[in-house]
Amino acid sequence: MIDIIPSILTNDPKELREMLTRCKGVVKRVSIDIIDGKFVNNKTVDPSFLSNLDTNLKIDYQLMVLEPINWIKRCVRGQADRIIGHIEKMSNQAEFIAKVQEAKVSTGLALDIATPVARLDATILNELDVILLMAVPSGFGGHSFDQRVLEKINRLAEVRAEKKRVFKIHVDGGITSESIYNVYRLGANEVSVGRLLFAGDLAENIKRFRKVAYKID
Repeated sequence: MIDIIPSILTNDPKELREMLTRCKGVVKRVSIDIIDGKFVNNKTVDPSFLSNLDTNLKIDYQLMVLEPINWIKRCVRGQADRIIGHIEKMSNQAEFIAKVQEAKVSTGLALDIATPVARLDATILNELDVILLMAVPSGFGGHSFDQRVLEKINRLAEVRAEKKRVFKIHVDGGITSESIYNVYRLGANEVSVGRLLFAGDLAENIKRFRKVAYKID
């Protein structure tokens, strides 16, 4: 089974609310990209903006920021269900995970497309709910799927099986009907899909992606 999660990357609070409204009753979880202008040259809405949002959606925050540990409180105020921090500008992975757990929120780490799996702190893999692998460069939408991520999915799936870990593997970026089958086949449990999923009927697009992933005619 693979979860197809709508991904939202925007600097427009009104657009964010509109996209979340479209997700209600269609999916249980959404992923919101948080970019601070320091990780890459782009900037999105602040998670605190969602502090008063009336929603049953489970919200993932993917932190593409300098020192993700400093954003945990804002994400909690923004009703986070999971907080996933990129390791590229993170000083200490174990400290970040501990702080997220202290906030009683599920936790994950994320790797940009050029970041090797070996950069993960192997001592904390049992503490992770999810490991997110970018299949495109972080911070901007519209890039094509990068085949390098397939080897990383395969490696993480092997580690998970060998060491009896329980983390999920999540792939974000460039997911199309051409790429989703291989991502699922190699061991990914979740994918994020952005504008492509919102183009047209959201529920029908999700069904179409699932059919391709499972090779259902």
